This record gives sequence, C-alpha cells and structure tokens, in this order.
Amino acid sequence: MSEYFLGVDGGQSSTVALIADRSGRVLGVGHGGPSNHVGAAEGKAKLTGAMRDCLAAACAQARLDAAKIRFASSCLGFSGGPADKQAILKDVVASDRMIVTHDALIALVGATGGLPGLITIAGTGSIAYGRNAEGETARAGGWGFIFGDEGGGFDIVRRALRAALRFEEGWGQPTSLRPLLLEATGAKSANELLHRFYTSEFPRPRVAGYAKIVDQAAEENDLTARETLLQSAHELAVIAHAVREQLFAEEEPAHIAFMGGVFRSRTLLDRFRAEMEAEPGNTVSPPVYGPAAGALLEAYRAAGVACTLSNVPIEKH
Repeated sequence: MSEYFLGVDGGQSSTVALIADRSGRVLGVGHGGPSNHVGAAEGKAKLTGAMRDCLAAACAQARLDAAKIRFASSCLGFSGGPADKQAILKDVVASDRMIVTHDALIALVGATGGLPGLITIAGTGSIAYGRNAEGETARAGGWGFIFGDEGGGFDIVRRALRAALRFEEGWGQPTSLRPLLLEATGAKSANELLHRFYTSEFPRPRVAGYAKIVDQAAEENDLTARETLLQSAHELAVIAHAVREQLFAEEEPAHIAFMGGVFRSRTLLDRFRAEMEAEPGNTVSPPVYGPAAGALLEAYRAAGVACTLSNVPIEKH
C-alpha cells in the first residue's frame, strides 16, 4: 500500500504540487507552468509538461523516484474545470484514487482547513463557493467579465474608467481616478485608455491589476473610488450570502474565508467583513491554507484518512 498523497493546484499562471506522507507531513513541493487550457494539441502538451515538471520537482525534494511513485490518493484542481483533463492525467499520475476537480473546491478546502464553510474569491473575476457538513455544495457568481464577476478586479477598473470617462466629458463627478489611470498606463486621455483596454496589449488580468490604483485613490479620500470599492464589497457579500443561504441554516455557524488580490484593499475588506459578520453565526477570516494544500486535504478525505497537515509551505493566493 502506498504511503504517499498528492495535491495539485493547476492555474492560469503556474501549477503547484504537494506530496505528503500518511501522517499529513508535506515532504516535497514542486512548481510547473500553467495548466488551465488543454483544448488544442499544444494545450494538452502544456498540461502534461506542467504536471511532469511539478511532480518531478516535488519528488526530488521528497527524495522519491518520480518514474516509480504511485500515490494512495490524489486530488488535482484546475482553473477551467476538470472535464477535459481526466483522461490526460491518468497517463501522468499513478494513483489508487484520483479526483480531478475545479479550483474553487480546492481553494475552499484549503481556506477552511477542510471544515465546512464557504469562500469568496475576488481576483480578476469573482465567485463564491461552499460546502456544508453533509457534503452539499453551492456556488454563486463566476460568470465571466461580460455577464458577471461583480466585485472582481476587472469590474472595479471598468467602473473606475467609466467614472474617468464621465469626468472627462464633463458630466461626471471630479475624481483623481482619471489622472492616476493615465499616469499608470501612459495614455493621454480616458478615451485613449478605453481603446487600449480593448486591445490584446491589455488582457483582462493586466487591466484588473489597476484595481490597486482605485484603492490608492480611496485611501486618499477620493469619493468616487471609495464608492466603487464599497459597492464591490457589497456585491461580493451578496454572492457569499447566496451560497450561505443554500447550505447553512439561519444563525448556524459558518466559516467564511476570502481570497484574491481584491481583498488587499482595506476599504473593501472592512466593508465585506462588516456585512458578512452582521449575520449571526458568520465568522470571516483569511485562508488557513492555500489551494494546493486544499487539494492535498481532499486527497486524504477521499481515502478516508484523518490527519493534520504539517510542514505546509506558504502559498501565494
């Protein structure tokens, strides 16, 4: 019987693998390239390469033979979902049990330390996801930048640019967002910046990165920036509440975690926390572990092994 367990977090920028023993002690961590797109032949090769790279690195650190290791249980979570990856991964990972799932589940499990609860993720986009003690799950949001993702970084910057455009055209409130955005991007006008944001030079994650400028303006008492962040916090709280309502009874204790760059804004986080903790039973906190550790915990859960993780590396999330 194998004594080793595997957790993998496969995302848009990198893939992280954790190998641990039956006691829950992490023995090795490895990193690979992005692994979220596999539609074309090139994408499949990237997925396979990213997985082999991160497994080889984790095995090397754990002093295990990557060519021979077989895991007792493994969980692999991916941005973009599991549907097109299961068959490919069977040829890459040798495991008695294998769960291939989406990134929201492993983020949730890591954030709550495997306990029932829910997580609100706000990076480029946004989503809330939860699971209760009965194993029931629910989600809200995550519908993409056109139809959803309220409160995410892209949505915040879109609102900020709209405010800058209104001010530039003379029918909006004065705001420091316009000069701050122009300085950060080198554009000469909000109108020029709008057109730049439509080009491939500014993919959505890059645009979302300018959310920190909105936070800067809010910290400097710009009313429009502050209102933008407070509205975003409210919308994130709304989707979190929608998930809670589906999974937990009124006033039942619920652990609510938050993750993503948007929550680095003190203005936004304080409002989100206040709205969520206004409901009896809610406890709001940052993640206990990152998504890769969440995948590892899910691997133990699938094998029916109860343990406490140790020697867990700090993950960026």
